[in-house]
Amino acid sequence: MSEIERAHVVVDARDNVTTLLDEGIDLCRLQGGLKVAPGIAFGHKAALRAIAEGEAVIKYGVAIGRATRAIGQGDHVHVHNCV
Repeated sequence: MSEIERAHVVVDARDNVTTLLDEGIDLCRLQGGLKVAPGIAFGHKAALRAIAEGEAVIKYGVAIGRATRAIGQGDHVHVHNCV
């Protein structure tokens, strides 16, 4: 039996985050197989790849902020690590 994967959306090829579209906070994989941290709420962002401290966070092809510390692939991207 395969693991259930979290639904998410990536709008632009330049995006380095994805938006989660389900309530599966205990699941650890995105659709497509990338690992994701558990506990990320519906509508919140997860890193598609590692994002360096000071690097732009890109959603919908647009910079929406900067990483205030290094963010690992699959980690929650929110006010605790992005401004």
